[in-house]
Amino acid sequence: MMSYKQTKTWVVDSGEESEEQILDLQEAGMWIRDGKLVAFPTETVYGLGANAFSEEAVQRIFEAKGRPSDNPLIVHISDEEQLDGLVTEVSNKAKALMEAFWPGALTLIFNAKPVVAKNVTAGLNTVGVRIPSHPVARQLLREGQLPVAAPSANRSGRPSPTTAAHVLLDLDGRIDGIVDGGETGIGLESTVLSVVHDPPILYRPGGVTVEQIEAIIGAIKVDPSLQQSVAQPLSPGMKYAHYAPKATVVLVEHREELERAVVEAKNHGKKVGVFATVSKSVSYADEVIVANGLEEVAHMLYGTLREFDKRNVSTVFIESVPKEGLGLAIMNRLEKAAGSKK
Repeated sequence: MMSYKQTKTWVVDSGEESEEQILDLQEAGMWIRDGKLVAFPTETVYGLGANAFSEEAVQRIFEAKGRPSDNPLIVHISDEEQLDGLVTEVSNKAKALMEAFWPGALTLIFNAKPVVAKNVTAGLNTVGVRIPSHPVARQLLREGQLPVAAPSANRSGRPSPTTAAHVLLDLDGRIDGIVDGGETGIGLESTVLSVVHDPPILYRPGGVTVEQIEAIIGAIKVDPSLQQSVAQPLSPGMKYAHYAPKATVVLVEHREELERAVVEAKNHGKKVGVFATVSKSVSYADEVIVANGLEEVAHMLYGTLREFDKRNVSTVFIESVPKEGLGLAIMNRLEKAAGSKK
């Protein structure tokens, strides 16, 4: 059973290295070594960290999030030297990708060594690993002195957190501490690519695009289960409903369709929100939030879904984007939030 208590917060500035901040991150790192749960910012979303070698500590992640136990976790490391203690081999393609994208928003799946806690891998013989580029995350991992298993720091199924406030809304009292490093950058989770296979297989699109990966190592495969349910997820984000606000999310293909759908929903007495990439033709909705281009859509997506919940919107309409570049990752999250309802 979980014990519930107030979550401690350390407020840090990613642009500083003050003595007080170093001491705070040393304490947070020590807490992770001692088996506690500490949330922290990365360049993608906030993660919920635990000692990746401790099954007991990792089990607390599943309990705090309400996360299914067959959903594997990603391990975060501070440098490539730690990788040797986690995986059995690193292929030439993996080395090329690490050179190009680490630190950064690319998780690579390798064959795991037995030292990794079994509940991190969900019983699989593989493990996903990445080096985050966020300076606060890097410093925390160095202070922790061990690999850290860290899924997104939210209740399972909810939109991922991009601020410390989002984390506390979902998990206050269920985790031990949170490092508040401000708003995250990319706003979507990391790309997950298996380098156990040749060609490598994409299991989750994210901040590093297919096009960027293929420019380094040539053609890769996209796992067909991205579009369907799977019995045993090989990566986070594959099987279960994810990223959903309390409101119903509906995707529409064209702006004309969007206008008709909003009018119909309002005629049925629903409070309607629209998340769009341009402001025109959406002023008739009750709540409108606008992003300028795909990068801003990605950065704002989860925060926008949470904001609509705060505004008591019952139905959110979002216009689909092309599944190219970052659009592939955006649509992957939106289709899961909408339950593939278009």
